[in-house]
Amino acid sequence: MDIRFISTLTAEDENSLAPALLAAVGSLLDRFSIPYTVRIETTGEKVFQHTHPACEQMPWRLPVS
Repeated sequence: MDIRFISTLTAEDENSLAPALLAAVGSLLDRFSIPYTVRIETTGEKVFQHTHPACEQMPWRLPVS
């Protein structure tokens, strides 16, 4: 899945917002046992990336007996 988000923020504002956006999206996706990578490229040519491997069992799930 490739999602594009176009903003009207300045390059400096994008560089300030990107780490917080990456953390928020990552905290939501980390709840799922799927591998993923979230990559944010700003107009200021900075790249912010978070990768999460698939997990056998997530800590919030109860073990299956």
